[in-house]
Amino acid sequence: MKPLLACQLYAFVDAAYLDGRDPAELARRLCAGGADLVQWRAKGWPADRILRVAEILQPICHAAGVWLVVNDHPEIARAVGAPLCHLGQEDFFDRGWTRAADLFLGAAEGGLGLSTHSPEQAERAQRAGPAYLAVGPVFATPTKPGRPAVTLDYVRWASAHVKLPWFAIGGITAGNVDDVLEAGARRICVVSAILRAPDVTRACDEFREHLARVCPEDRPGLSE
Repeated sequence: MKPLLACQLYAFVDAAYLDGRDPAELARRLCAGGADLVQWRAKGWPADRILRVAEILQPICHAAGVWLVVNDHPEIARAVGAPLCHLGQEDFFDRGWTRAADLFLGAAEGGLGLSTHSPEQAERAQRAGPAYLAVGPVFATPTKPGRPAVTLDYVRWASAHVKLPWFAIGGITAGNVDDVLEAGARRICVVSAILRAPDVTRACDEFREHLARVCPEDRPGLSE
């Protein structure tokens, strides 16, 4: 797997967007399209069902050299050997956790990713020592109903102040991704614009083409 600093495209196998598709086949297509990370997210599913799918996805992602991220369930991430788990603010800080290492003891590189929605949350999250941060939602998105967009202003702030690997997320499409990259993002999470595309592999390819134009992998400052 690439170091997280070198990762650029973060994709999803989201139960809300399966539309009858096999999660395993969807993961294969995302990996084939060049996703560096694939998050398995299944809001509202029972834990045992999430575990069964995670057990299938981990070897697929591992064989492709792609980070598997399990959303919401660090115990499932540990059980299947997934290198990363992702939590929201309320699932981490509101439950009394203050250090990522206390919750998710993964491999030497890996562990916990945390969502952030403001500079204050990002500063607190960095002090917790996660593997990466998510910054968003940059634009309004149906995956986070009721959460206001943080706008490109937060992306610009993150570009100047966040020292960990961080990914812009929320409402990112082929039509606005260049604006996000020009605001300073070097890594992006894309959900519906890939999962609703007729060909998810080609959709990943297209986002990688945007990334390559604005921030090619050998460009100085990619790790910032």
